[in-house]
Amino acid sequence: MSNYDFVRTLPGGRTVSARDQLQRVHLDPLLLLLLLAVIGFGLVVLYSAVDQDAGVFANQLIRISLALGVMVIAAQLDPGFYLRWAPFAYLVGLVLLVLVLLMGVTAKGSQRWLEIPGVFRFQPSEVMKIAAPMMVAWYFHDRPLPPRFKDVVIALAIVAIPAGLIIVQPDLGTGILVAVAGFAVVILAGLYWRWIGFAMLMVAAAAPGLWYTLQDYQRQRILTLFDPQSDPLGAGWNIIQSTTAIGSGGLQGKGLFQGTQSHLEFLPESQTDFIIAVVGEEFGLIGIALLLTLYVCIIARGLVLSARAPNTFGRLFAGALTLTFFVYVFVNIAMVSGLLPVVGVPLPLVSYGGTSAITLLASFGMIMAFGARGQGNFR
Repeated sequence: MSNYDFVRTLPGGRTVSARDQLQRVHLDPLLLLLLLAVIGFGLVVLYSAVDQDAGVFANQLIRISLALGVMVIAAQLDPGFYLRWAPFAYLVGLVLLVLVLLMGVTAKGSQRWLEIPGVFRFQPSEVMKIAAPMMVAWYFHDRPLPPRFKDVVIALAIVAIPAGLIIVQPDLGTGILVAVAGFAVVILAGLYWRWIGFAMLMVAAAAPGLWYTLQDYQRQRILTLFDPQSDPLGAGWNIIQSTTAIGSGGLQGKGLFQGTQSHLEFLPESQTDFIIAVVGEEFGLIGIALLLTLYVCIIARGLVLSARAPNTFGRLFAGALTLTFFVYVFVNIAMVSGLLPVVGVPLPLVSYGGTSAITLLASFGMIMAFGARGQGNFR
């Protein structure tokens, strides 16, 4: 294929490459390519996980297309827009979380959704994955860094309020992710290591008391983590089947559509939280290593773009979104591998679902917006 296929000639002899065209709309070519690679890989795995169900595949393709559209729109917005509207987005998110507790839709024992009858149902907690770190970054924007103790306390309160409202739904997994996203901003702001060490000691000391605040099923998940064989047909079933699927794939895997754990329905939630087990069974260690390599490259590129942001707000916010993506990947894989309790965190851009994909790609659109305008300034 010739270079002409990738280069457009303009009047006057000037040429514009595909890379230039993407940069004109504030899309980072490398990050976009990496994201599309993960999405494409995820669609192939999902098609296998749902037994080649064309309807489910088409539904996910529509959701991903919508999420990519949201990403493009997010990249077009001036970074100053995010700075100005951060408090409003945060307050709207809090109001929606309160409405969930008052009039939310209950499904599978949890009250997590708001529904507009005849239109759609959505999860307001997803909004806070972006709004919480945005608000903390806004708070630190014009304040001296490293942050003073008073500012750290206020920032943690900003994070704790929405995280607490989400945890009582109950949705421990999403609540933790929101807390991590907000705390990532505090870490990036230059929090002293001695304060971090003290906080870890406080959490360890409070752990026995926190145990009694957990729901019964949450305690069971933690106990099952240490001994899944204690209830192999009940609480331990998910971990046993997922680790079996990953281990059975070996180096090269059994081949696409050849997995037995998922296709014979031994593996629960194979298209959502446990889809990495399908990757391990059908593509083996090589497939998992390839996916992890793509994830690492996405995270590295996100941090590079974050560093290009022209001021404190941009660097803290974009950096926190990137680190939150890392936590998504780590928690899901550790959960499916039996290293962490099952908390219902999907594998980013691979698991079936629309709300999570929209949130993640919107985040990357914002990261691109900051990175693309890194040479300028905004207020």
